[in-house]
Amino acid sequence: MNIIIISDKEGFFVELIKTNIHMNKLKCKTDIQFTFDDDFNVPDVKPDISKIIKEQGQIEITDMKAMNGKIMVRGTLKFIVLYISEDGNRPIHNIVGEIPFDEVVNMDEACGEDNIIYRWAIEDLTTSIINSRKLSVKSIVMFSFMAENVYDEATAVGVEGDETVQYIKRKVDLTQLALNKKDTYRIKDELNLPSNKPNIFEILYNDVSLRNTEVRLLEDKINLKGEILLFVLYIGEDEENTIQYIETELPFSGTIDCNGCREEMISDIDININSKELEVKPDSDGEERVVGLEVVLDLDLKAYEDEEIEILSDVYSTSKELIPIVGEAFYEHLVMKNNSNVKVVDQLKVPPNEARVLQICNASGVVKIDDTVIVENGLEVMGVIESQILYITEDDLRPMNSIKSIIPFTQVVEIKGINQDSIYRIKPNLEQINVMMLDGEELEVKAIVNLDAIVFDKLKETIITDMEVEDIDLEKLQEMPSIIGYIAKHGDTLWQIAKQYYTTMDTIKEMNDLAQDNISPGDKLLILKKVDGIL
Repeated sequence: MNIIIISDKEGFFVELIKTNIHMNKLKCKTDIQFTFDDDFNVPDVKPDISKIIKEQGQIEITDMKAMNGKIMVRGTLKFIVLYISEDGNRPIHNIVGEIPFDEVVNMDEACGEDNIIYRWAIEDLTTSIINSRKLSVKSIVMFSFMAENVYDEATAVGVEGDETVQYIKRKVDLTQLALNKKDTYRIKDELNLPSNKPNIFEILYNDVSLRNTEVRLLEDKINLKGEILLFVLYIGEDEENTIQYIETELPFSGTIDCNGCREEMISDIDININSKELEVKPDSDGEERVVGLEVVLDLDLKAYEDEEIEILSDVYSTSKELIPIVGEAFYEHLVMKNNSNVKVVDQLKVPPNEARVLQICNASGVVKIDDTVIVENGLEVMGVIESQILYITEDDLRPMNSIKSIIPFTQVVEIKGINQDSIYRIKPNLEQINVMMLDGEELEVKAIVNLDAIVFDKLKETIITDMEVEDIDLEKLQEMPSIIGYIAKHGDTLWQIAKQYYTTMDTIKEMNDLAQDNISPGDKLLILKKVDGIL
């Protein structure tokens, strides 16, 4: 609580009592493309490149700082390229590499105290063969940066002091930011190969993604659980150097300390993979049959509380002129938090010049939102799933290939009470993607996209920020009769009448035998002038 004391030389004083309402303001936002372009030589230990099968990219942020008008971001684009060589004994190989970046992003309103939220999406990753020993890597990565300012809106909620001071309050329903922090969560696990799989000679490719994440708020902690979907493609340690793969779900769960967190709060939490590391380990017999996995998750934690507060609406005194100084305050009110699933189905054909599909190994995808429109009682979301399918072919010389697809979707997330001025955030997640062979040349893709939405209304309220004290105009008082007959007009309130005639609502109610504060047009009232300590 904050208290402001207003007084005069005659000993009159009044205390303006304020409370801080925690709010989160989006100061500014910018979207920017980072372009990557570099050439890489094939390592001497690797054979020549004949054909590229597929590529994969991952952004890792190592440092980010907000400065006055700028954001400094440093990180790495890590990539892996799976390719076919002319090596008859072992045709599948890979190249791994990284492109570091150090960028300064202009954001005029950003400053060092701001909370910076970022998201990235690889819009394009293209690898091409320059020659059999050199590879070109080009990529366009879209970054979204948001600068948020957490602040306290000091709001007057009452007065204390001189007994002649009268005040009135009004109720406001708002949603207060109760928790705002960033954290990381580290997952360590191991995958043991099934007995029917050969030992690992070399890992060629891997894919790590999150599935079915759940967050539960508890007292001073957060419970986190979900699954890591892990796909590993490797060369077997056998006579034929066979291509092997394994896909599994690794469940995880744990708690994060979070002071001030409570179960009844409304959570809004972003979870993203920051980094991943795979390591081949020996088992108890000393054989290379264990894959060690370490994943670091970035957590952006926010929690809100719905609250009904009474804010000071007006104030006066029967012995002094109290002049409220008013200003505007902005609050948020949670409209709704909801999520919706959309099922997507598409069929793909293998290009005519490519070998037929023998077996599907892995399907991966990312969800991208192209546009969002506020409609009646909802948000219409339009986006695409960019999928990539890795499969084994019928061609022994080129035993692997991949195919890409872009699958559009449209879904309305139901949000009752939304309007065109509402503020919203949507988090898309790929909950599931499966691929089925219809035949050797046609595939069917089935996916489920989850759209998690949170919507707020912006509330603008007039609040009392301070007060001034002046002596009452005695001439004006003396001109007023001691007893006044008053006929209520449309829009009149008992409060307004009492303030106008320097009396109190209780005095008017007592004199007119009123049981309630409500009056109606045409009501006849007797008003007794009450000026304490003056007349």
